Amino acid sequence: MSTTVEAAPNAVRPLATESVSLTGSQRLMDYLSLMRPRIALMVMITVSVGFLLGRQGEPTTAQLWHAIVGVVLVAAGSSAFNQWFEQTTDRRMRRTEDRPLPSGRMASAEVCGLGLTWAIVGCSYLAWTVNPLTAMLAGGTFLLYALVYTPLKRWTSLCTAVGAIPGAMPPVLGWTAAGQPLDVHAAALFGLMFFWQFPHFLAIAWLYRDDYASAGLRMLPGVHPQPHVTGLLATVYAVCLLPLSLLPGWLGLGGNAYLVVAFLLGSAYLAASVLFALQETRRSARRVVWVSLVYLPTVLATLALDHILGLTAG
Repeated sequence: MSTTVEAAPNAVRPLATESVSLTGSQRLMDYLSLMRPRIALMVMITVSVGFLLGRQGEPTTAQLWHAIVGVVLVAAGSSAFNQWFEQTTDRRMRRTEDRPLPSGRMASAEVCGLGLTWAIVGCSYLAWTVNPLTAMLAGGTFLLYALVYTPLKRWTSLCTAVGAIPGAMPPVLGWTAAGQPLDVHAAALFGLMFFWQFPHFLAIAWLYRDDYASAGLRMLPGVHPQPHVTGLLATVYAVCLLPLSLLPGWLGLGGNAYLVVAFLLGSAYLAASVLFALQETRRSARRVVWVSLVYLPTVLATLALDHILGLTAG
């Protein structure tokens, strides 16, 4: 995820009605771009953690892969549909103007069709190979992201809070894919993911505030942010995250090792957010982003490992 801020181009590319001629490798790269591979990788990791935490015995590799394939397909459909809906605004931002649709390498109908197909196939696959609850939750996640969060970005900065809901669902989907109900454990995993997103995305939005404003997207903090407000909001969410991140340990999903790591990294995340609030600069915003990217995989990996070691010891 790049954090380089560049001025948005003045010219807006015309809408493409058909894709340009591409080689097979170029077409494959554009398909991967539609799927947003970095997001897909994070979805794979978080689904896997949720699944491993939900398994009471030895995890079944086939079941886990069924869950990963289905959820990643739905996530890919969400990403493609998002790019189809935002093709006009993507043309106005330097960091997105080379995506398949704004660049004219893919046609609008093709991208929309791919997004819907991937989402439908993913939900159907989950219903067939995993369970109906996971399929319904995945379908609801797609609808909330594609049909609520994406349009809201043009109307209100509250879109960030709405978008954090589907963003927090992958570990919950992994949990239900393992046969577990929607209970307090699922809520704890959801809360960790939900609150982690805010300092991360607020810092990114601050870095790209000019780009977002030029595209007409109502993302916090806006083109003329009030000093320290974005950093203060990031700090508030980091404060909330700290005790919530300890809940999985208190509920028995992890042990003391997890509690220590979650507390230390949560404190580091909070400290980075406070420094961002005190002095909103590109350096402090980038620090929040990088700490967030260290925090999530480390905390989740520690939770999964601590859980597995606890089962082995038991």
